[in-house]
Amino acid sequence: MNSRRSGRRPAEYREEQTPTSGIYFKCRRPLYSGRSRFQRIDVFENDAFGRVLFLDGLVQTTERDEFFYHEMLVHPALLRHPRPRRVLIIGGGDGGALREVLRHPAVERATLVEIDGRVIDVCRTHFGWLEPSLRGGRAEVVVGDGNAFLAESGERFDVILVDSSDPVGPSTVLHERAFYARVKRALKPGGIAAAQAGALLYHLDSHRRKSAFLRRMFRHALFYTGPVPTYPGGTWCYVFCSDAVPPLGRLRRTPPGLRYYNPGIHRAAFALPNLLAEKLS
Repeated sequence: MNSRRSGRRPAEYREEQTPTSGIYFKCRRPLYSGRSRFQRIDVFENDAFGRVLFLDGLVQTTERDEFFYHEMLVHPALLRHPRPRRVLIIGGGDGGALREVLRHPAVERATLVEIDGRVIDVCRTHFGWLEPSLRGGRAEVVVGDGNAFLAESGERFDVILVDSSDPVGPSTVLHERAFYARVKRALKPGGIAAAQAGALLYHLDSHRRKSAFLRRMFRHALFYTGPVPTYPGGTWCYVFCSDAVPPLGRLRRTPPGLRYYNPGIHRAAFALPNLLAEKLS
């Protein structure tokens, strides 16, 4: 993952997004490098993107562009639900999705289930939004397997958000049909699930497979898109799932402080580009 010189800190970090292309960041200052039970964790500062989180050589979060991803994962579902009191986040140890969920005063309890407790600890230290999100009594953090949590907890939620990594390693199960069957069982009547689905440009076959089984499971299972400049291809895909609530319709009031999402963006996000619409059909 890292371009290393003998005995020195990495001068740059690279993510290989295809076998012949990718993205790199010059490291102005390394902040953390280590390995948990599950993956390698690196945090460093870059002049253009601020603090950057890499997990196993893949960009997860940068200070400059994380809001694109987190706002588009969270707000389409939260704003379509009339009263999202209980919210579950699977993954999302960097805390960005949790921060966005807690912008909604209607949320009484947000439970974050992250398999890698070390990611949470590192992000509490190096990313300024996580620690404040854990104060105030509305957030609960569970260090554990999200799939097992759904299978064993018996709790039900108004909104479930799947903020997973790519389908490799411990996150593979979070992209499979059996996992989404557990998500559906854990939704309250009228509930909504939203999940990240991967790159528009590079994961079209994965989107086709996922759409096929989700459309059999949910009355409404629609993909939508949004930009994330540092993610592969620059345009990211998400999926909105519900048996009761279609994605387009009346929205609750948008919380203040958002930098990308608004009602017009919401409507536009569900207008799919032809290359994706054709693959899903």
